[in-house]
Amino acid sequence: MTQPVALTSGDPSGVGLELSGQAWQHLKTDVPFFLIADHAHVLNATDVPTKVIDKPSDAIGVMQDALPVIHLPFSATPKIGTEHPQNAGATIQSIEMAVDFATSGQATALCTNPINKKVLKDGAAFPYPGHTEFLAHLGGVKTSVMMLTAPELRTVPVTIHIALSEVPNALTDKLIEDTIIITHQALKRDFGVADPVIAVAGLNPHAGEGGAMGAEEIERISPLLEKLRARGIALSGPMPADTMFHAQARAKYDVAVCMYHDQALIPLKTLNFSAGVNTTLGLPFIRTSPDHGTAFDIAGKGIADPTSLIQAIKQARDMAQNRAQYDSIN
Repeated sequence: MTQPVALTSGDPSGVGLELSGQAWQHLKTDVPFFLIADHAHVLNATDVPTKVIDKPSDAIGVMQDALPVIHLPFSATPKIGTEHPQNAGATIQSIEMAVDFATSGQATALCTNPINKKVLKDGAAFPYPGHTEFLAHLGGVKTSVMMLTAPELRTVPVTIHIALSEVPNALTDKLIEDTIIITHQALKRDFGVADPVIAVAGLNPHAGEGGAMGAEEIERISPLLEKLRARGIALSGPMPADTMFHAQARAKYDVAVCMYHDQALIPLKTLNFSAGVNTTLGLPFIRTSPDHGTAFDIAGKGIADPTSLIQAIKQARDMAQNRAQYDSIN
């Protein structure tokens, strides 16, 4: 890897900045990265040595001695654990800068610290449901995919932040197909899986049990999987979600594509709550994030767990290396 990972500030009142300092302590001899944030906020949130840098490449020479920071002035000095809508604009700008660094090749990937969507809406009329949709906009793509990863499991929810009552109508053939195709390509290109096997969950209990508990599997999901199998994608399913996440079942596939948010996130967080990583697939750049929120309630108390952020930064580096190798031979 020739360039560092760009790490956004996230909400400066949350746990992101303090966890960034802890991540530097763990990764300073392993994965070069730099933080885009107000340097004064970083000093207030963490007690690790820091150094302001002018450009991303400077991080490589600084990393072993101090946390590299590209200074981005914020409007207000945050009180840790308190909402500050006046900082929303700079929080958004931190994301935009990281994307610019990644797309220009100055950063090998970006990792995003957690944002508070209410703060962004209140302070900057942020029109997106979250990071994933905003990054798709910045990347110029119509369809992006959320993948959650942990050492024990990878999962992909087809539908994400919508009410459960809206899921059946939202599960269009195109959405399911796009999700599976993007996931398949990402496993090959970004995760180094030469021949991915994808398990697909059914929507209904027992995957509909032959239509007795719902017809979506028969009418929609199964025909679509047959179509994609004919295109050379290795798929199993639709599978009952209650039997596809034990150890023996997980050994047979590389990722589980699930029909809705909790169907994907509950098993992963049950298996490994601390080390989960949120990854956005289908973007022209690599993006990872810790799988937790701003945690205002514990921010500044020294009890937040840095494991997820550490894993997210490492995974960003690993994905960048895999993508570079894949692209060099394809």
